[in-house]
Amino acid sequence: MAGGGVVAAGGKSAHLYEGRTTLFVAIACIVAASGGLIFGYDLGISGGVTSMDDFLIKFFPVVERHKNQATKDTDYCKYDNQRLTAFTSSLYLAALVTSLGASVITRRYGRRPSILLGGLSFLIGAILNAAAANITMLILGRIMLGVGVGFGNQAVPLYLSEMAPAKLRGAMNIMFQLAITIGILAANVINYGTAKLKPWGWRLSLGLAAVPATIMFVGGLFLPETPNSLVERGHLEKGRRLLEKVRGITRVDAEYEDLVEASRKANAVKHPFRNILKKRNRPQLVMATLIPFFQQFTGINAIMFYAPVLFKTIGFGGDASLYSAVITGAVNVLATLVSIFTVDKWGRRVLFLEAGVQMFLSQVVIAIILAEKFGGSMQLPKGYAVFVVIVICIYVAGFAWSWGPLGWLVPSEIFPLETRSAGQSITVAVNMLFTFVIAQAFLAMLCHFKYGIFLFFAGWVVIMSIFVYFFLPETKNVPIENMIYVWRKHWFWKQIIPPADASLYEGEDNSNGQFPTEVENNSVQVSQLEFKEHV
Repeated sequence: MAGGGVVAAGGKSAHLYEGRTTLFVAIACIVAASGGLIFGYDLGISGGVTSMDDFLIKFFPVVERHKNQATKDTDYCKYDNQRLTAFTSSLYLAALVTSLGASVITRRYGRRPSILLGGLSFLIGAILNAAAANITMLILGRIMLGVGVGFGNQAVPLYLSEMAPAKLRGAMNIMFQLAITIGILAANVINYGTAKLKPWGWRLSLGLAAVPATIMFVGGLFLPETPNSLVERGHLEKGRRLLEKVRGITRVDAEYEDLVEASRKANAVKHPFRNILKKRNRPQLVMATLIPFFQQFTGINAIMFYAPVLFKTIGFGGDASLYSAVITGAVNVLATLVSIFTVDKWGRRVLFLEAGVQMFLSQVVIAIILAEKFGGSMQLPKGYAVFVVIVICIYVAGFAWSWGPLGWLVPSEIFPLETRSAGQSITVAVNMLFTFVIAQAFLAMLCHFKYGIFLFFAGWVVIMSIFVYFFLPETKNVPIENMIYVWRKHWFWKQIIPPADASLYEGEDNSNGQFPTEVENNSVQVSQLEFKEHV
């Protein structure tokens, strides 16, 4: 499936969109993408803190005693404790619930208010965690962090996809994932330093989450709203002026008319979550559900949550385990840059499929080494331990230029305006649900599966790669309001979604229960011949 421009609604083609990448839109996207810092910081900080003895003694003394037992049976089970994993995973349940409510705020009031609420909630959570005197206060802080992540992850990818020009939408959206990786790396470096500050180093690690939260909130105060959101909420003239500023020209008629048409359809839909179940949205709904599901079953968050714990478990010393986590964090950042520079040139599918092979082989190699050289009375020899870190870095690199950024990019760019906020909420909710499942289950799985945990995730990588090969069309360079034509050309999805004319009427949910009365036939009847010329 080619990824060129497609014929737009309104009888105009997407190649008629004019404009350039302005400094204004670049700065706005960088500021908005900083919202990824809060998610990344939390991903990186949790594993380091839960490996610190002072933190465990205060909140989880049973784990602290268990991990220091030198018995055969605890090599893979030193940290297997459901209360400890509840500390990590409670955030993701809160984010799941919040993301569904955030959809309403994002649609009715704009993307910017959700970004502000995300930063403020995360700031409150950071303060509660740093000052925690008991487990209840600690978990309450985690819940507030989850509220912040729910709002941020719902709004930021949408904001970036709507502000960016089609030819650079992939790169600009991936700045969100880049911010996540920077947050992870910063957290790993901080944990490496604070582990030496006894007995309060863990408080500093948790409290410094206030820094990315403040950046997100203050940055949000200066962000403009997206043209798509302004038009959707009826501010047509203001939306056009902002579109002209964003694109750097006044000749924005083609894109503006597409926004108005998309807004007309969006405003006819009063119940987006009900409408998203309609047949015309079936492929997008499948992607919004399966892509975040698969993203978690790559196994990456298991490694990022518990990298220091994992490295300690397989025989690394305390400093060595934190240092190894810093290395994997740095690889994560650098590999994400690869995605930024290639996603709009090579496309989404190439990155997904190449990384699938890379991640599968890495996980199999790690499992073989651990099976042969670690467990029982054996500690992992130093040479093999170094090799395991190298292979984990290869695995992390593959994820960082594929499922990491594309797991947020693809769902945020495929929905029509009328269901976009609802679709992003589903993406975040599914992501958070299975992030919770993996976070809650990983240490128990590591205890029972031992080295087989890596084979478990390797099997899922095969499944998701097959899914991408057969069912995910290429979306590079396709204007966001014209994505429907990509699905109508796909070998499988074209059999499910209605044709162009029927889709307007297929189960349309509007305010008075009637179908739209004014339909510009020449704006929606796009000939197959004309479409093929631009794909």
